[in-house]
Amino acid sequence: MKKHTILLALSMAIFGTIAPFVRMTGLASSEVALYRAVLAIAFIGLFLLITGQKIDFKTIKKPLPLLVISGIAMGFNWILLFQAYKYTTVSVATLSYYFAPVIVTVACPLLFMERLGPKGWLCFVMSTVGLVLITGVGDIENPLGIVFGLGAAVLYAAVVLLNKYIKGVDGIQRTFLQFVSAAVVLLPYVAFTDGFNFTALDGKGWIALLTVGLVHTGICYCLYFSSLGSLSGQKVSILSYIDPLIAVLISVAVLGESMNLWQWIGGAMILGFTLLNEIKTK
Repeated sequence: MKKHTILLALSMAIFGTIAPFVRMTGLASSEVALYRAVLAIAFIGLFLLITGQKIDFKTIKKPLPLLVISGIAMGFNWILLFQAYKYTTVSVATLSYYFAPVIVTVACPLLFMERLGPKGWLCFVMSTVGLVLITGVGDIENPLGIVFGLGAAVLYAAVVLLNKYIKGVDGIQRTFLQFVSAAVVLLPYVAFTDGFNFTALDGKGWIALLTVGLVHTGICYCLYFSSLGSLSGQKVSILSYIDPLIAVLISVAVLGESMNLWQWIGGAMILGFTLLNEIKTK
């Protein structure tokens, strides 16, 4: 296995473990999202400095509005995802969130005149059926968690689609600027809503918060973008599914959360058909 494949797989596996740490902080979702952005800015900024990568502000002048908008969408995407973790199981929240690629698949023909063939439509319909099985069959303790998960999926899809319009900005630098935009917007949002409560964190809470900001965001994004350029798009797509699979395993095996049979089937349909849509076939 190549070095870059290992790095990408590692970053995806770490991404999949974020939910328990978010819960462990005990902070409001918006506050965790803000501190995640701030800690990631510090870490990635240091990474750019050490690797000698400079941001060319002349180059980013034109795409700057899109960078800011996508950064804002990213910040509120985190808030909704963290809220989903609070209102439903990690499995259901994650699988609802992973409806985002389906949204992108349907939006691309409308926005970029990309043709959606029979396979694309099949994957869209079957993934939607999978989502219905997760959300509409069996007893769901709190459907609000699914609503938050789907809201996060819509915002994540918006970030992906906006990034298609952003040209000439390197991946890690683009993410750094998006994090800065997210932090700038989240700072007043937190101040006027939940307020700042980090002083109430105990030792466990601080460890969890630092892990979310530095490991799940700073280190993972550096690993992700360091390996991205050396791998094919198909391999990246396939390895990305390590994230939800790890999240579901942690939900069931570590957190002791349960899913009914229909939710298992629905989750398998979402991940399976979304993956099938990513795989290039003759």
